[in-house]
Amino acid sequence: MKKNDVKNDSRKDNNLMVKIATFIVDKRRAFYLIFALALVLCVISIPKVQVNNDISSYLPEETETRRGLTLMDDEFITYDTEKIMVTTITTETAEKLKDKLEKVDGVKEVEFENDDDHYKDSAALFTVTLSVRDDLDRELEIVDDLKAQLDGYDFYAYSDSIDDSSKQLEKEMTVILGIALVIIIAVLLFTSQSFMEVPIFLIVFGVAALLNMGTNYLLGEISFITKSVAVVLQLALAIDYAIILSHRFAEEKQTKNAYDAIVTALSKAILEISSSSLTTLAGLAALMVMQLRIGMDMGLVLCKGIICSLVTVFFIMPGLLLAFSDKIDKTTHRSFVPSIEKWCKVVIKLKNIVPYIFIAIIAVGAVLSSMSNYAFDATAEQLKKPTENSIAKRKVDEIFGTDHQLAVIVPSGDYDREAKVISLVEENPSINSALGLANTELDDDHILTEKINARETSKLMNIDYDLCCLLFQAYGAEHDEYSAIFGDVNDYEVPIIDLFMYVHEKMDLGVINLDEDQTNDINDLYDKLTDAKDQLESDNYSRIIFTYKCDIESDEAYQMLKDVRSDVEKYYDECLLVSDSVNSRDLGDSFGGDNNKINLITILALLLILMFTFRSAGVPVLLVLAIQGSVWINFSIPFLTGQRLYFLAYLVVSSIQMGATIDYAIVFTNRYLELKETMDNKQAASTALNQSFPTILTSGSILTLAGFLIGMISTNAIISALGTALGRGTLISIVIVMMVLPQIVLLCDKFIEKTAFGKKATDDDKAAKREMSGIMFVNGRVRGHVSGFMDGVFYGLVKGDIDAKVELGNQQDMLLTEGKDDNSDNDDNIEIKEKQEDEDNENNEEEQ
Repeated sequence: MKKNDVKNDSRKDNNLMVKIATFIVDKRRAFYLIFALALVLCVISIPKVQVNNDISSYLPEETETRRGLTLMDDEFITYDTEKIMVTTITTETAEKLKDKLEKVDGVKEVEFENDDDHYKDSAALFTVTLSVRDDLDRELEIVDDLKAQLDGYDFYAYSDSIDDSSKQLEKEMTVILGIALVIIIAVLLFTSQSFMEVPIFLIVFGVAALLNMGTNYLLGEISFITKSVAVVLQLALAIDYAIILSHRFAEEKQTKNAYDAIVTALSKAILEISSSSLTTLAGLAALMVMQLRIGMDMGLVLCKGIICSLVTVFFIMPGLLLAFSDKIDKTTHRSFVPSIEKWCKVVIKLKNIVPYIFIAIIAVGAVLSSMSNYAFDATAEQLKKPTENSIAKRKVDEIFGTDHQLAVIVPSGDYDREAKVISLVEENPSINSALGLANTELDDDHILTEKINARETSKLMNIDYDLCCLLFQAYGAEHDEYSAIFGDVNDYEVPIIDLFMYVHEKMDLGVINLDEDQTNDINDLYDKLTDAKDQLESDNYSRIIFTYKCDIESDEAYQMLKDVRSDVEKYYDECLLVSDSVNSRDLGDSFGGDNNKINLITILALLLILMFTFRSAGVPVLLVLAIQGSVWINFSIPFLTGQRLYFLAYLVVSSIQMGATIDYAIVFTNRYLELKETMDNKQAASTALNQSFPTILTSGSILTLAGFLIGMISTNAIISALGTALGRGTLISIVIVMMVLPQIVLLCDKFIEKTAFGKKATDDDKAAKREMSGIMFVNGRVRGHVSGFMDGVFYGLVKGDIDAKVELGNQQDMLLTEGKDDNSDNDDNIEIKEKQEDEDNENNEEEQ
């Protein structure tokens, strides 16, 4: 419809929302252009968004794990490794395979010895160190080349440091998103009023999702968890907004042309949709207060997604509805959502039984959910789904046992103390091995950090003794240690690693000249020493790597950490421990505080929003109690089934479940409070439940199915746990809203009335309004909007648009009476009343 089409009084209304809606609809083409430009920028920006795959990087800066990881990144070089186990081979074959693997381009070294740590039960275990760093694609190519060398052998390969899970996760989420879209389309086709609405919904969803994904570039980087679930959750959480506007538009078109209908619908929907989004935003925003900074990451991106959805619905969807208004009318179909009147009657009849059972269940649920066994290690066996990497690791562990790494960081410069620490810690029964400069062998007779004198150096390096004496004296002079000059030079000793580094330095400067063989030997040794120092020692710190065999989150592991710290602190005033067990401990320490903060902020925010929405102090309490009960029930299930629950799934899902699914309770309660003004409480509750069912079914089924899809398809333990918990929690919330909440509001109706504030309805107000549906007989004055097919004789005033056959004689008679005095009006009214009574009698006789 063009701008110069006839507009009704809504256009001239001074109401602010109407003015805003009118402006949006009139300027819809300008908004199309703005959004098109924004989409182009977002599409360009999406590939540039950095994704962080390390959840430990989101730990608070003051935690030991975060400080240790930061220090190791700054001070040391760490090479990635791949473990490969080849089964049913001999040691001779294993040696040949070692030589083949070492020749692969990009391999730094291959560790294999004929001992129980590397060969057992006819299986050989190779630890391959790659020379490439910080290039995942190249590392994956090298791994593929390694596997190609083992063609024809039975082998298992895995890596804890070469993580390609993000690529696998991206493929999985593409599949999940595709299936989710099919489900969303199916649900919308089932619950929509017109087939043409579905393409409009998809356009709106697509624009909102692209805007959110593209604007992630402004954040610098996002976590792999956020990237994986953001689009699916955005669609599931924000789908209501488009449905609300579409339904409003359909309602307004019953009495208005398309232009006026969309203006009026939008003016009403802005406040309605904004209010609905507040509870969801409150739950998501609560994630931002987590001590674990991944909460800020997820909360920010998901809140931004909700805002993008709001903006798209407000500024793009009105123009689309207006443009396709005719097609929407042509593709209108009957509702496929069944009536649940029988279910409603059953629910009302059980109002004196079920609520008390529910109270007992949520009390038990609150206790059991607090007893759940939370997992803080994403690699925990109980959380894993079979992947090539996890299967290979399990096979290796079955033969060679489980081992995990523990890095101990201490101040550098004292090899004697390092040696004592290594010796003491190795006595711990949980420790398998230790690696540091202080226990690294140069050959069968010497340790790298062992101190030797000039004579021993002459034998070791095959260098002239006199030259060695001069070398030691020069070394002592440069290091302000003059005993080598003024005392017996053979009494002065230097660590082998420091001496060799010094010799190589002087060779480069031309101070020392050796023959070709000696020079080659020194250069080869220098390369090995430099590599060892880069990984184990910096100017400020030394790193000692231990391996331990106990489970990451076991009491044995935590006791081992205490014992190791105690041993190290006997020789050093400060030290840092870094391992998966330390990381799990740090995550566990932050969990309790994060959980309390999220729950408190979410509940307080929802209570405040609902208090102003319903103008009642009692309604918010009842709704929050119902949904919080569903949260407790949701997270008591893992305890009852003996499953471990990943802590992040609890924090995120409890917040989303509270903030999002409480909308279902709001939909029902709003309708109940409106209907009870004209009906008795039981009938109001039953009717409200029946009328709320389509809305709850649409939104709830999509969120439930999206959650379960993520849980079933994703092989990532974190994503899978989050999806399963969300799907299960949404389903429980739907059941409670559709079964328990109506009974609660009926039992607490007096409490609701007493705690209400603001304007209360008078008896005249209650008598003035009737809201009914179906086929009915009306005998009396009707004032208000009637939507549906009408056939009969009516006497009264019509103000608005008529799309029906009208006998103009009667209409003209009514118009001729306008301007008459009150007495004439009364006469007409008496005549109309008499005619109405005659018709009523005729109709009654026909029905009989």
